[in-house]
Amino acid sequence: MSAENKSILICGIGGQGTVLAAKLISQAALSKGLHVRSAETIGMAQRGGSVTSHVRLGSGVYSSLIPQHGADVIIAFEPCEAVRNISYLKEDGVVVVSKKAVQPVTASLMGKSFSADEMIAYLKQHSSKVIVVDTDALCNKLGSSKAANTLLLGAAVSSNMIGVTMSDLKQALKILVKPNFVSLNEEALELGSMNGK
Repeated sequence: MSAENKSILICGIGGQGTVLAAKLISQAALSKGLHVRSAETIGMAQRGGSVTSHVRLGSGVYSSLIPQHGADVIIAFEPCEAVRNISYLKEDGVVVVSKKAVQPVTASLMGKSFSADEMIAYLKQHSSKVIVVDTDALCNKLGSSKAANTLLLGAAVSSNMIGVTMSDLKQALKILVKPNFVSLNEEALELGSMNGK
């Protein structure tokens, strides 16, 4: 694959905004004239299940699904989902992950739980670079709990590994997000970018 080709895997729980994040990256890339392939695995998303989006950019990309060890970046809205998908990451890939764990309903019903710190420690053992974003604290700063997805995108942009820039994503926001939410999401991108450095 040529240097401009990028593969980004976005994962989380239904309702966290993973699909919108994938659409924003795709729109940003399309606006730059890049070839884009994408696919979503939604499954039981409406019930809090796993959601995974594959986004691949560049002229040398022929499949919408990222192969094992093929992702330049994993953007994870939840640390357990990052661990679940770590086998997709390239050896020199980057993980951008929210530190907020969401316990599955089935685990809660069975009296089981997991620690976000344990998951993040595991990620750090299996990735050369992990960017941890305190989405709860940053959402409080923004005054909205609905900006976690753009906070994580901002942190991912700061890695210079997703094939699009902050400016590209801001243009995509204007196309895909309702006008009264654009400025909030632009602020979230900037805040996330500062957090990712």
